[in-house]
This record gives sequence, structure tokens and C-alpha cells, in this order.
Amino acid sequence: MNKKIIVCLLFFAVFLLLASEPEAYVLSGPHILHLMIDKIGSSKKLLVEQRLKIMNESEQSDSQSDFAGIPERLSFLLPLNFRSDIATENIHRTIIISQKGAWSLTDGNNSEYVETGFDLYKDIFLYNSRESLEKRLSLLGVNMAVSSFGRFQEKTAYVVGAQYPDESVPQVWFDTKTFRPLRWIVSGRTSEKSGDFFEIRYHNWRKVNRRWYPMLIEFFNNNIKLREIEVLDVITDPLFGNDIFNVEGIRASAAPADDNSDGMLEIKKTIDQFKKIYE
Repeated sequence: MNKKIIVCLLFFAVFLLLASEPEAYVLSGPHILHLMIDKIGSSKKLLVEQRLKIMNESEQSDSQSDFAGIPERLSFLLPLNFRSDIATENIHRTIIISQKGAWSLTDGNNSEYVETGFDLYKDIFLYNSRESLEKRLSLLGVNMAVSSFGRFQEKTAYVVGAQYPDESVPQVWFDTKTFRPLRWIVSGRTSEKSGDFFEIRYHNWRKVNRRWYPMLIEFFNNNIKLREIEVLDVITDPLFGNDIFNVEGIRASAAPADDNSDGMLEIKKTIDQFKKIYE
């Protein structure tokens, strides 16, 4: 047989073998994080105006339900400085996270910040280096040594933390074309904990100046949507002072929480409404 034909057949056989094993070419978890951070862009400061919608039973069954939501402002000073402000007739709440600690201020009363699964969505933006984000995801149970190809809502995705289609462990999914996050399975689906399947989904990414940001973020428990965030505006490099992230200064100026005060009883009622969603 002609040597050229033999060589061509060998190349063709190798091609078929590699095509049948796409997992051999999947990028590593740390490299995917590096590309994600590079692709979504960077800005030292970020200001986000959004509305938080907490679904009730009627809204879960009626996708057309109209609800204004709770106004919330996010302030980012990268790396690792974050502030959330909610101001309504019933509650004024501020959360501050910095490298010096984390604190919550509710109607003038300060307390230690207690993080929930609903707060994690921001970490994709807050930990803006590959090393810090890798460490953060690892602490939250994502195995950075495992990555695979998957498919989600007609998009091919990189799955960091699991071998597709395994959804029993924490994992983060990224679009293979843009490297922007698609979903974050915070708590996996297992037979032992069938009620704990919790995930965050990122939609409608929009570019503002040189920065990409999702305009819709959804939260699901056992495939039931519990809440969503509608982003109204994103401002890159906004004008705010670094002192708004001063945890120690705010703690010193605010009153400690008094569980016996009438005001705190009202605040607890409002917070308990939030906690019903968390539990």
C-alpha cells in the first residue's frame, strides 16, 4: 500500500479518536477562571443599581406577575471591598465587606454579618484575580482540579468542579465562547439531601464601557425560582470615597443591636421575612 495513503489513514484514525474524547481537551479550572476574569474586563470601582424580587407562591406559578422589587445599590472597590445598601419604608440595611471584616447595619443597629447562599452571586465580581477567586470557590466546595464540557440552555459550557452531567457537587459553569458565567450550583443534588439543590444563574450580560455585567440573576432551589435580581444600571469608575467601606468607622458610629427594644422587634419581623426564603 502507498505510504502516503497509510499516513493519511493513521492521521484520520487519530482524528476520530480525539474527536470521540473531547474531555481530553477541556481547559483546567484555574485557566478558565483566568480567561473569565480577563474577558469580562476590569474596573477598580463599580456601582450597580438593581431591584431584588422575592417570589411568593402565586408569583412562582404566574410568570407574568408584576412586582416592583426592593431597590438595592451595590458598591465595589476592587479587590475585595463591597457594600450593599437597601432603603425602603420598612427597612434600612447596609452590608459592608472589606479585608478588615464584614458587618451589617440595620436601621442604625449594627451586628455581625451572616452570609447566606443568596449573597454568593457577587463573588464572581468581587474576587477579581484568578488566585483569590480560585481560593474562594475552593472554600465553597468547588473542586478546581476537575473540569469538563457540558450543555446548558442550548449553550456549550465549561463545567468547573464536576464531570458533566454530575450535579451532586458544587460547580460553576462558563460559556465556552465568551467565558462568562452561566450558572453556579452552590449545593448539589444528592439522594441524601434532595431538598438542598441550590443554584444561581446569570443572564443577559451587557458590556458597559470595558466591563461586562449580567442584567438578570436568578436563584433556584430544587428548580423553583425563589428570587431574581434585575440590574437597572451599571456605572464603571463611579465617584465615591473609599471611606464608605470603613467597617470600623461604621461600627463605632452605630448603636449595638438591642434585642429587647421595640424597634428591633420590628426589624426582626422584616429580617425574618428574608430568612423564610433562606431556610
